[in-house]
Amino acid sequence: MKNGFEPTHILENYLPSDVESQGYAVLMRWDNPLIDPQGNRHYIEDSRDKVRICTINFEQRRISSFEEFQSIAEYFIGVAADYKSDFVVFPEFVTMSLLSIMNKKLDPVESLEHLAQYTEPFKKFMSEAAVKYNTNIIGGTHMERDAKGFMRNVCYIFLRDGAIHQQLKIHPTPTERERWGVRGGDKLSVINTDKGPIGVLVCYDSEFPELTRHLVDQGAKIIFVPFATDTRQGYLRVRYCCQARTIENQCYFVLSGNTGNLPRVQNMDINYGQSCILTPSDFPFAKDGIAAETDTNAEMVAIADLSIGDLIKARNNGTVRNLKDRRHDLYSVTWKGK
Repeated sequence: MKNGFEPTHILENYLPSDVESQGYAVLMRWDNPLIDPQGNRHYIEDSRDKVRICTINFEQRRISSFEEFQSIAEYFIGVAADYKSDFVVFPEFVTMSLLSIMNKKLDPVESLEHLAQYTEPFKKFMSEAAVKYNTNIIGGTHMERDAKGFMRNVCYIFLRDGAIHQQLKIHPTPTERERWGVRGGDKLSVINTDKGPIGVLVCYDSEFPELTRHLVDQGAKIIFVPFATDTRQGYLRVRYCCQARTIENQCYFVLSGNTGNLPRVQNMDINYGQSCILTPSDFPFAKDGIAAETDTNAEMVAIADLSIGDLIKARNNGTVRNLKDRRHDLYSVTWKGK
């Protein structure tokens, strides 16, 4: 059993002639670490094993037009494509710089109405860029009203096959609720990509461990976290929680944040960010559990190759095996949403 064999059940009358066992036998199971236990039992050394990630530490700045925003975003998408990245990640509230176009301070209602006009152009641009540059885009978040008139903080995911997915922020912060009237979503599902299933948690959502466990239980091995924080304390809350989630769930976390200032935009006037790619803490992974990170408050990218195979091996034969060692007889995570 020290080699990973697990008893499954007792076999009666397996060898009746054996006196010492009284004819009983124990059926044991051993999981091959080179086989993914989820999916179609494919060998992990396939084209999906290595995943290259490019995460952006994005500078919020005053701009004069939507075309200028497009130009800045496309530059970073092009950089990611030049390095053959499978995913490029933008931060929470990435479109907030569009509020600087009017060059005046807007109240929350005016701000939201102004942003609403850019929803469809933003989605069209990002979707076309994902196909053009052959990379999957985690499009940060955009504030918009839903069909019922509720304000939502939405992360759009643009795949290079042309598909568009979305993930609502589940837990709005007190500031989002009180100043913007943001409502939380009630759905959280993995998104199937050409590099396997992924999950998205928007900023504050990463601080609730049940959400990560729900995504990992669905097969996610990489969790993307677009975030926006204004202080070091706020940033470290997100980062420390994400690092803990990588250990608890033996998965990767990718964070993308903002830097720069938008003096005339409420709730985005200052930013503090350091984007990073985090791993579990075990021998196959990066030192300190950090595959790559940007400088603090500098506009730049961080790029790293992640091995899905290393995750599967660690889950089965790692120094510790957090997922396998869970006590399902004592506790579990149950999703009650839609």
